[in-house]
Amino acid sequence: MQRNKISFKGQRIFIGIDVHSKNWDVAIATEVGVVKRYSQKPSAKELFDFLKKHYPDGDYLAVYESGFSGFSTYYALKDVGIDCIVIHAADVPTTQYEEVMKTDRVDSVKLVRSLKAGLLKGVYVRGKQNIDDRSVVRIRKAIQRQLGGYKSRVKHMLHCHGVEYPERFNKKTTHWSRAFITWLMKDVRLMSDTRASLDLLIRQVEVIRGTLLQATRELRRLSQTERYKRRHDLLRTIPGIGLIVTMCILTEVGDVKRFRNEKQFAAYLGMIPTCHSSGDKVVHGEKTFRGNKQLGPMVIEAAWISIGKDAGLGSLYLQYRKRMERQEAIVRIARKLSNIIFAVLKNEKEYVSYQTGK
Repeated sequence: MQRNKISFKGQRIFIGIDVHSKNWDVAIATEVGVVKRYSQKPSAKELFDFLKKHYPDGDYLAVYESGFSGFSTYYALKDVGIDCIVIHAADVPTTQYEEVMKTDRVDSVKLVRSLKAGLLKGVYVRGKQNIDDRSVVRIRKAIQRQLGGYKSRVKHMLHCHGVEYPERFNKKTTHWSRAFITWLMKDVRLMSDTRASLDLLIRQVEVIRGTLLQATRELRRLSQTERYKRRHDLLRTIPGIGLIVTMCILTEVGDVKRFRNEKQFAAYLGMIPTCHSSGDKVVHGEKTFRGNKQLGPMVIEAAWISIGKDAGLGSLYLQYRKRMERQEAIVRIARKLSNIIFAVLKNEKEYVSYQTGK
């Protein structure tokens, strides 16, 4: 007698994937049953074929931790018909045993069990175009740091060789002008007869400056595209928010509607304090380590500029300074600034001075 073909129609099939470059460790669980695990090549198509063979007609839901593969695994799974969420590694419930016995097998099983239990909340998945736009902003920042490093190397070399600056370059604001670089290239003499090392450093500074300029021009171009121009123009009405900060906000945040309120948005920026509560005792600490490492520091830098351009924020900063240190006060202003940014993006209205708009 022929057996009926097995079918999982109407059932959810949960898949936990520990993603690596050379292999995926996969754990699979049905709504009722034990966890099955195996290892395979890093291929969404291969996983889908396995599921169709062993769990046909099921509703597939996979999860993996955000990491080196970014969202490429997410889109690969979606393309073959496997629904997927991406989670932050720190948000996966973990036992002490799992912490001290961390293996690929343990990780994949932990993921699938947490997924099945409904304990996981996926991170925001970016659109494919936004991924490249965000990378442009981040790469520009990395280039800027690299340029600062090479400039410091040049100045360190001048100091080690006893080179004194001409009077016209006594102010740091005159450094790295075209006249300053011309002086470096033509007039500076080192202790040795040659200066090949200095020429190499100067050449590197020039190359990196050119790349930085190209990256900045690309940001200006992006800011005027249809997907950014309206929000870019709105954010630029906020004192202290220039082109670089604006494009960092837009590419990092994506859809501001994913945040329910100002507090959620501030938490994303890392602008809320840590909290420890026990009984009647509640202790608030420093800023939480959870937050966007690219955007949070930029908003704090922008806060320093905003207090000099906006009378209301400047007055508020002085009030804070009466009872706290400068750095703590500027973090408070940055939190106010995050509320302003959120309101401007959400309401799609230009900024009104903090003083007159209260």
